[in-house]
Amino acid sequence: MNIKKWIKQNTESLSGKTVAISGSTGGLGRELCMHLGSLGASLVLLDRNLKKSIALADELRSMFSGMKITHITVDMTDIPSVKSAADALANMPIDYLILNAGAYSIPRCTLDNGYDNVFTINFISPYYLARKLLPSIKERGGKVIAVGSIAHNYSKIDEGDVDFATRKKASLVYGNAKRYLTYSLFALADEGKIAVAHPGITFTGITAHYPKLIFAIIKHPMKIIFMHPRRACLSVLRAIFEDCKAGEWIGPTLFDVWGMPRKKPLRTAKPEEVRKIVEIAEKIYNET
Repeated sequence: MNIKKWIKQNTESLSGKTVAISGSTGGLGRELCMHLGSLGASLVLLDRNLKKSIALADELRSMFSGMKITHITVDMTDIPSVKSAADALANMPIDYLILNAGAYSIPRCTLDNGYDNVFTINFISPYYLARKLLPSIKERGGKVIAVGSIAHNYSKIDEGDVDFATRKKASLVYGNAKRYLTYSLFALADEGKIAVAHPGITFTGITAHYPKLIFAIIKHPMKIIFMHPRRACLSVLRAIFEDCKAGEWIGPTLFDVWGMPRKKPLRTAKPEEVRKIVEIAEKIYNET
């Protein structure tokens, strides 16, 4: 289906609504901002690179005259920075919070919080933002939306190595963080509207972090085989308008990698593992 036609049939005006989005200048985030702008939303751009954020805002305003855009600089590896962003957002009329920022195959290190940087970027920081802001977003009738990944099913959690700091394979480390984020957010469904949406496989900064040789080989085939971020981000856009229950997520129709988005059940973790995920998530949150 044509993207414009799909948007017309599956969305509505967001005029008067404010959407905060992390990782807004990346491939998926940037395209999502374009769609949100076309629907009349005001945006709060959460990014570590203010220069890129301002450049995106200028581009958006050139396309959508009078669009209201606010900037918050945040580094998802820096917990004080994340807390400062949460405090700033708490004083804004946020209707939708989209947790889009992520990192995949990047140089690994242990941060000041004692956890792996990839785990912190993809789980600890977004979960903290969700927990802090969900009450106020609920009061406005809004929703917290997290960008998930099919990589969450690459392995089960390991209580002895929570952040997979001893693992070397990037897909496992990234997937473990997304597994924690997905199932810990499901547990918050009783406290407010939560949705998890995934883009399938698309060509963004995440995939650009592959080792150089592998990236050179897969770069052009990926652009042909998998969806462009403009189409892939429709899963996240749909999550704004379609309510999900705990244990449901939104993603591409065909094999979770292609096609227009639809809601479907997610049964990739057994109840005992989910219980452990929630327990560990709350422990980390309370220590943060």
